[in-house]
Amino acid sequence: MKKNIAIVAGGNSGEYKISLKSANCIKKNIDTNKFNIYTIFIRWNKWVLKTDDNNEIPVDKNDFSVFINNKRIFFDCIFMAIHGTPGEDGKLQGYFDLLKIPYTSCNLTTSALTFNKYFCNRIVNTFGILTAKSILLYKNDIIKESDIISKISLPCFVKPNNGGSSIGTSKVKKAEDLKKAIELAFSEDEEVLIEEFIRGREITCGIIKANGITTIFPLTEIKSKNDFFDYKAKYTIGMADEITPASVPETVEIECKNITSELYNKLNCKGIVRFDYILNDDKLYFLEVNSIPGLTEESILPKQVKAMGISLKQLYTILIEDTLYKD
Repeated sequence: MKKNIAIVAGGNSGEYKISLKSANCIKKNIDTNKFNIYTIFIRWNKWVLKTDDNNEIPVDKNDFSVFINNKRIFFDCIFMAIHGTPGEDGKLQGYFDLLKIPYTSCNLTTSALTFNKYFCNRIVNTFGILTAKSILLYKNDIIKESDIISKISLPCFVKPNNGGSSIGTSKVKKAEDLKKAIELAFSEDEEVLIEEFIRGREITCGIIKANGITTIFPLTEIKSKNDFFDYKAKYTIGMADEITPASVPETVEIECKNITSELYNKLNCKGIVRFDYILNDDKLYFLEVNSIPGLTEESILPKQVKAMGISLKQLYTILIEDTLYKD
């Protein structure tokens, strides 16, 4: 019998619409000869399955099942497609662990750690990998802009500590703009990261480990037409050049892939993950982990997969089967 696969999409963050696009792309590329595909939409307390005729069927949260045509449907595997909370920060992973339903992403601990940019950077730095200097602010902190500037020189980045797609992120060049940038970031999160600006080229590397085999995709260089790779540049056609494979020295490519493989293993990652870096001269600085990277038609990772000569259908079959049959 074909296995039932639930693509879980939506979420409670500003990345909601991107998640829906990712879910749609995933659905189009899963092999329906092997799997029954259902899409579950989560938005706060509303969890529903949408049928092809656009009816909404509530999800029973006691066992994550749905009742269709007088039959209760249970799911053999969850394909995680939520960017941001509660899909990328470990909350749903803990829920599915309790129900003993396997899922395609990193586990609770790894998801929670990598979603928290400040803590993740501190851990990665202990592995001897370069990271930018940073300061973490909490909502109730007494904030002195002058102290921040003395520790983190301008320009700097101000961003939500727990978030993605550069939502709420600002590049601050002048001291008088810092307060406004912090307020913007706090509108998205209760923790704000102030991060040193590292001049250089933005390089990103996708990876998957399945069936005991590690596959590292071609590197991509991102050249934003905005001041940095912000939300508009990421999701507006023509606002960024994403060059795959990246034109970098072979030594840099080897080092980047080696660091990516090392971090994937040391952070105990699972499924498809993307690591972002800044190449400053010949030095690679770790930026962040995308434990559930964008999988829309415009997203970076599908382009890396295509450049390697692998179809998304092949990739998703490998991912789902590895998740289903992992010992």
